[in-house]
Amino acid sequence: MSTPSKPLAGIKVLDISRVLAGPWCGQMLADMGADVIKIERPGCGDDTRHWGPPWLSDSAESAYYLCTNRGKRSVTVDMAKPEGQALIKQLVAESDVLLENFKVGGLKRYGLDYLSLKALNPKLIYCSITGFGQESPYAHRAGYDFMIQAMGGIMSLTGKPDDEPGGGPVKSGVAFTDIFTGLYAANAVLAALYQRRDTGIGCHIDMALMDVQVGVLANQALNYLTSGQVPQRMGNAHPNIVPYQAFTTADGHMIVAVGNDDQFRRFCQVLSLPSLAEDARFATNGARVLHRDQLVPLLEAALAQRGTDDWLAEFEAVGVPCGPINTLDRVFDDAHVKARGLKQTLPHAQSGHVDLVANPIRMNGESLSATTAPPTLGEHTDDVLTDIGVTAEQRQALRDAGII
Repeated sequence: MSTPSKPLAGIKVLDISRVLAGPWCGQMLADMGADVIKIERPGCGDDTRHWGPPWLSDSAESAYYLCTNRGKRSVTVDMAKPEGQALIKQLVAESDVLLENFKVGGLKRYGLDYLSLKALNPKLIYCSITGFGQESPYAHRAGYDFMIQAMGGIMSLTGKPDDEPGGGPVKSGVAFTDIFTGLYAANAVLAALYQRRDTGIGCHIDMALMDVQVGVLANQALNYLTSGQVPQRMGNAHPNIVPYQAFTTADGHMIVAVGNDDQFRRFCQVLSLPSLAEDARFATNGARVLHRDQLVPLLEAALAQRGTDDWLAEFEAVGVPCGPINTLDRVFDDAHVKARGLKQTLPHAQSGHVDLVANPIRMNGESLSATTAPPTLGEHTDDVLTDIGVTAEQRQALRDAGII
């Protein structure tokens, strides 16, 4: 249910999306206090419930499902049947927002497309998430994160150069495009809610994974548009800043993120190589970018002489940005992660408790994360349908018919 003290208290969201981009948007809205009702297929639910192992103890829920459905209520409805469509329309009549990620035109045959539901609820904010948007020569295609990372250019920038051992295009280790799309969609929904406050009417938000992937190419896109030169894969190096990459130490690896010339001078002093900061080839960031092939081997040789922890302590003492390359066990054991409460433990209906990653937004010193675990399949069907006037006898009849 809505959380009274949170920004979106009183907002009702009907989330009929599946997998990651749409549910990530819904989870963001739930964290902000909205009542997010997740509509799932009876018997099987969201595909990600079955994307395992790993699983949550003896529950049928996968870790993948758990990462993106915190704070929601689950209702099972078969929208392929007229009775299920009628139930969803009843819920739409009382909702502020609907999230969906079906293929373009896929919901029209059920009477659940934007124009049909707008006629039922003119205030509805209807957010569609697809691979290529409502109007595109590729609109008919399915959109998957991996495919979009390739088509949208990020894989041409991620990984080692082709001529190095292990070279070639590499995708992000998480579903980068899906998650960014969910975040952009949540921002769009917030803007639409703000606009509706003044206009009294809703709108149709058209989010495309491909659009988002191109949109977050950021400086690399502008490097190309400004220069006409196609950026290439550089491994862990940065195209515009030097030194800004991973280095091998005597006992492992670390990253150095020198962002300005003063930091570079302090960096060189710690390395006992102060002359590098006075060398015209390296004195400014622009010069270092042009002469990285001469500078980086000198830095690599120096950093290989001592262990990671020794370097980290010395660089941190003089304000040179640096850090270890942590595995996830070290991430969740990190003092910052613990102090900020980024691991969240919540009660779970079947397993007793579940560990989750908290929403990183903090307002007035408090985490914005929802305080209820991802729901079990159909956990809230009776409660939600009771709220819209469906009696116990009617619910039993709908269950017997496989509608809920």
